[in-house]
Amino acid sequence: MITQRIAAVVAGATALSLAIAGCGDSGTDASSSSGGSVSSLSILDYYNNDPDKALVQKGLDSCASKLGITIKRETVPGDTLIAKVLQQASSKTLPDVLMLDNPDVQQIAATGALAPLNDLGVNADGFAKGIVDATSYQGKLYGLAPVVNTIALFYNKTMLADAGVQPPKTWEELKAAAQKLTKPGRYGMAFNANATYEGSWQFLPAMWTNGGDETNLTSPDVAEALQLWVDLVKSGSASKSVINWTQGDVNDQFIAGKAAMMVNGPWQIPALNKAPNVKWDVVQFPVNKTGQTPTAPLGGEAWTVPLNKDQAKQQKAADFVKCLSSDENELAWAKARFTVPTRTALLDQYVKDVPSMKAFTEQVVNARARTGKLGEKWPEAAKVIYQAIALALTGKASAQDAFKQASGG
Repeated sequence: MITQRIAAVVAGATALSLAIAGCGDSGTDASSSSGGSVSSLSILDYYNNDPDKALVQKGLDSCASKLGITIKRETVPGDTLIAKVLQQASSKTLPDVLMLDNPDVQQIAATGALAPLNDLGVNADGFAKGIVDATSYQGKLYGLAPVVNTIALFYNKTMLADAGVQPPKTWEELKAAAQKLTKPGRYGMAFNANATYEGSWQFLPAMWTNGGDETNLTSPDVAEALQLWVDLVKSGSASKSVINWTQGDVNDQFIAGKAAMMVNGPWQIPALNKAPNVKWDVVQFPVNKTGQTPTAPLGGEAWTVPLNKDQAKQQKAADFVKCLSSDENELAWAKARFTVPTRTALLDQYVKDVPSMKAFTEQVVNARARTGKLGEKWPEAAKVIYQAIALALTGKASAQDAFKQASGG
């Protein structure tokens, strides 16, 4: 899921580098002795709300049992995790195992806080390329993600059937369907275009599918993608309120019958399943032109191993991270949490077991890491993206000029 912590990482990266440089070994347990048997590991993550907290705990406990250890787990709110990491780095109390949102891995790895997993006998062979790109830095692997997520196009099956509309496969079909499905009290399409990293995240399927690239935000392909958002709002097929909505708000609109289609992620499925009157399905994000591949951003968290002066404990932590991404655990977590396994060999079986995740699973295969091309500079591009969207949707700039204005050109 999209993070709001990226800016905090950028702001804190220098501080973290200084903290690590100042503390030497970033050992996690001053009382541990290298060479001795390892009986416990400390873990930090931000799954602090049920049911995710409990579901993740089952996976953690399973690996702890297999490795013959106990675990001491701390959970914090997502928007406080990076501040916690900074504090722990300066006080030499980083955990043995650290969970990070995948866009944060490269920034933290760049500070020297993390151990390269390759050096500890862990690799990412057979994993989806997007998540390997996200969790690698300067040619080394720093994290493994057991499961991932992405975004696609939900649609109300009843509304589309009543209107004689097929799920759209192209942008022209999307605009036509949205217009036909719009009527008093209901918009044909809903999406999040607010001025946050979440708004940028929701725009990426249109931008990337159309060949747009964060390394050249003033290209015609990017402007054409923004024009799609503008056309949907300007035609009345999408609400002007998209500039204020969160992804949760978008889902609320869909459940309430106020939107026939929406861009959203599989984390909304539990709420949708509590609304039995809403008959829904999902397809990949439509393409603009023949030959394009639907391409969406990759979400999800990775498990990393902070550097530890206790080599035995560091190795045990790496073994633990490897266990979390075993076939058994990936399938169990994916099924329980409506996420997608990262081992591509598991995808066919997963779709058979969880048919509602078919489109998301297809989307993940070609999904991209937000940090895949820009690395630590991604947050700067994300800010330009959401600022340009705001300029265009409020009529302060054309889709062609919005990115130039947002980037200070």
